[in-house]
Amino acid sequence: MAAPGTAPIYISLDPAAAEGGTDELLTAMLRANPRVSDLIFSPGRKLQVQVNGDFVGVEVEGVPALTADDTRGIASHLIGNNKSAITMLREQGYCDISYALPGVARFRVNVFIQRGSCAVVMRAISTAVPSIQSLGAPDELREVAGIRDGLVLVVGPRGCGKSSTLAALVDHINASSACHIITIEDPIEFLHNHKRATVHQRELHSDTPSLSHAMRAALRQSPNVIAVGELKERETIELALDAADAGHLVLSTFTAPTAPKSIERLVASFSGAEQTSMRDRLARVLRLIVYQRLIPSKKEGERVAVFETVRADSPALGLLAPDALSLQRRQKRTLDTEIERLVREGIISQEAALACALDPAALAKKLGATEIARLR
Repeated sequence: MAAPGTAPIYISLDPAAAEGGTDELLTAMLRANPRVSDLIFSPGRKLQVQVNGDFVGVEVEGVPALTADDTRGIASHLIGNNKSAITMLREQGYCDISYALPGVARFRVNVFIQRGSCAVVMRAISTAVPSIQSLGAPDELREVAGIRDGLVLVVGPRGCGKSSTLAALVDHINASSACHIITIEDPIEFLHNHKRATVHQRELHSDTPSLSHAMRAALRQSPNVIAVGELKERETIELALDAADAGHLVLSTFTAPTAPKSIERLVASFSGAEQTSMRDRLARVLRLIVYQRLIPSKKEGERVAVFETVRADSPALGLLAPDALSLQRRQKRTLDTEIERLVREGIISQEAALACALDPAALAKKLGATEIARLR
């Protein structure tokens, strides 16, 4: 939701660009604020961008509210001659593509049909592959380069930067190990150059017809590491477990509110009769869960990433085949201890901390808070 009273952003645009230069329009919107994350084009509304989670209107002289023809034209420009995307949009009502403005930015684009017209949401992606250090992620994530097989998951709510963390893990392995990495993405976001590793990136619908097809093919392509953009449905989850079981290191993201909830949701993807064996398989192949979320900083308009790392043998995942797990080791880094540290260092407010903590009451007690603010 937009913050109450959020003022629109005013940008100037060359009249020729306003009349039909989609790339010029995208560039102007992206540069309107250094923290723009998304561009939104919807029939009946003026231009919009998302800045630190808030939707903000963009006012351009001579550009009124968009019509259905306007959004259709923008969608057509972005899709171009991508026949797979055109077919998917026609048959399924949406398509995911990537789009690049050379020297400016890359975008992850979703075009979808609503009320018979096109709407477009574009997520801006940095042209530079993020590093573990630049994300503020814990150094222990570097240990992933030493894991030879199994499953590593990056989990958290939507829009918390999971894709960036996955890219940072791939980049670290790329720089650290002489191995073969295959990524399967929808669409490709960050471009990885060969370093010590050889990296092949496959994009759904342009390089391969489906994720399941790409996963099965990957097992015949001699990879050491398979990075899957997101585990969404049962078949993908099962293929990822098969690959991890076969001796590959599988990296992926999964949407869940907490690390334990990610296990619950993965298991719930299978029928009741299969869930016990599913827990056993996860207990056997799961190596690490990286949980993350973004918290508003005290600096106006900025957010800070907070990470929790949970090993498969942590008591925090006790619901995962408890008999198969050792309880001797503990989490090295918990979300609430990191949030507490950020409060004490003056980086985030107590209110923001308590709103995002997994156990607000316990954190409030540690901080000496007299009341718990904005409990979820």
